[in-house]
Amino acid sequence: MPQPPVKDIAFTLRTIAGLDAAMEEGLFPELAPDLVEAVLDEAARFAAERMAPLDPVGDRQGLRFENGAITMPDGWKELYRDWTAGGWNALSGPAAYGGQELGTALAAAVAEMWNHASMPFALGPLLTVGAVEALDRHGSEELKRVYLEKLVSGAWMGTMNLTEPQAGSDLAALRSRAERRDDGSYRIFGQKIYITYGEHDLTENIVHLVLARLPDAPAGVKGISLFLVPKFLPDETGRPGRRNDVVCHSIEHKLGIHASPTCTMLFGEGTVVGEEAGAVGWLVGEENRGLACMFTMMNNARLMVGMEGVGIADAACEKAFAYARERHQGKATRLAPSAEKSGAMSPILGHPDIARTLLTMKGLTDASRAIAFCCAMATDRARGYQDRDADKARAWQERANLLTPVAKAFATDAACDVASLGIQVHGGMGFVEETGAARLMRNARITPIYEGTNGIQAIDLVTRKIGQSGGGAVAALFGELDAVVDELRGRNAPQFGDTAACLAEGMADLRAATDHLLERLRAGETETALAGATPYLRLFGLASGGVLLAKGALAETSGERAALCRFFAENLVVETGGLRRKVVSGAASLAAAHDRLVGEPV
Repeated sequence: MPQPPVKDIAFTLRTIAGLDAAMEEGLFPELAPDLVEAVLDEAARFAAERMAPLDPVGDRQGLRFENGAITMPDGWKELYRDWTAGGWNALSGPAAYGGQELGTALAAAVAEMWNHASMPFALGPLLTVGAVEALDRHGSEELKRVYLEKLVSGAWMGTMNLTEPQAGSDLAALRSRAERRDDGSYRIFGQKIYITYGEHDLTENIVHLVLARLPDAPAGVKGISLFLVPKFLPDETGRPGRRNDVVCHSIEHKLGIHASPTCTMLFGEGTVVGEEAGAVGWLVGEENRGLACMFTMMNNARLMVGMEGVGIADAACEKAFAYARERHQGKATRLAPSAEKSGAMSPILGHPDIARTLLTMKGLTDASRAIAFCCAMATDRARGYQDRDADKARAWQERANLLTPVAKAFATDAACDVASLGIQVHGGMGFVEETGAARLMRNARITPIYEGTNGIQAIDLVTRKIGQSGGGAVAALFGELDAVVDELRGRNAPQFGDTAACLAEGMADLRAATDHLLERLRAGETETALAGATPYLRLFGLASGGVLLAKGALAETSGERAALCRFFAENLVVETGGLRRKVVSGAASLAAAHDRLVGEPV
């Protein structure tokens, strides 16, 4: 089986995102270049040899659901056993509970490989790692003692329970309730939907993190608390004991990710005979402060969903490039000048339209990877400076905050675009299931939807993130990106063509759009700012992604990265002018068309 692109992953992680520089600064005493290389090589091998062959099996078989129990596809239980035995679930976990503490950036790089091989498999561990982070940061010492080691190792899995039928992205509408008990525990009642890996047979216990309201809680999101609710209550030895009052009522039948259980979960339905009604749970963090705790988990998940997008785009690129080399059609004289005389057909790779399509796929994939890895690296730097320099820690955390919605949304939008283009390269063979190109597109389509839709990511970027430190956080990032453009302009290398000029224009468009949005927000014109949020996020991704590709191209000598960077700048970054116009001038036309076609706002 083909391996994930280890060379590109390692280069982006170490050079563009700056892991090598951080190691030289001593921020990661547990890491060294040879260890990073060994981890990436072994992850790529496991992904290609063990995960990838089972992905089509999971897609075809799906899940067996009977009497509230789910049976995973053939081979998946053994795959998960071997994966956890290899220590992969513990890669970024806290050392005090058996983790390796090798950082978010390295974990993101490895996650790309898991998603390249099988996104539906990687979904379960993604949420477990997020649960570990939330519990480690906000849980009581007793909860950490009982649960963290099992979650870090992967012996138990974690889930995130937010969504309810009447409350999709609007968490203020949550109805699940919690009741206090004298022994310090709580009883949880309610229904949650779209719960990923809410039930399965991979682990002996499942640890649900559940948002619910206390009887005296304030209205809205300020009245939400977070609770840990295990499937089985641990006994005095820490082993799973009696069954808790939480069950999987049904599973969803979906467009893609067929092997990933998407469950409707019922809490407190009286399923345990002879016991008090209600699912037994314990508070994580403080009462009515649950959303802050859950956002610890959600921010990790949003970055890792971005890595899902990069991994799927990777796989689609790999498949499309291979097919374009093998498929012969027509005469592409640029690649095969003898074809005219011999009458032989040429690989479709040689046709300009296919070449443009493939380079667009590759450019979007590499730019998405660079943005996501820089986001992960900012998270690691924030932690690394926590006990050394409070100002630097804050600045890096703001950088991570700023890049998280871009990493999630730009990469997952790119995954859908790249997977769709991959089908186009395959032609009719892409539309049938035989090649696997269609499976990638079906799996990709969920990524812009869950963990906060990409529209919500755009709103978050505009209303919360670009205004951090009075605009100082985004200005600092732009300054670093401008320095790369200046270096490129100073090189005056012919292989870059008009790259410097295109990137400079892209950055100018990004600055102008950012200034416009900040001005509208300061003036209280929030609706005007929100009208441009989604095109702004794409503008942000194209401009910053193009500059990051240039940073990589400046650091290598082969010329391959320079060629891709030039293509990206001269063919994709040039879209920023139109996106800037949408951001700055599109609000009025949006409002007029809305009123005319949809009706007056309610």
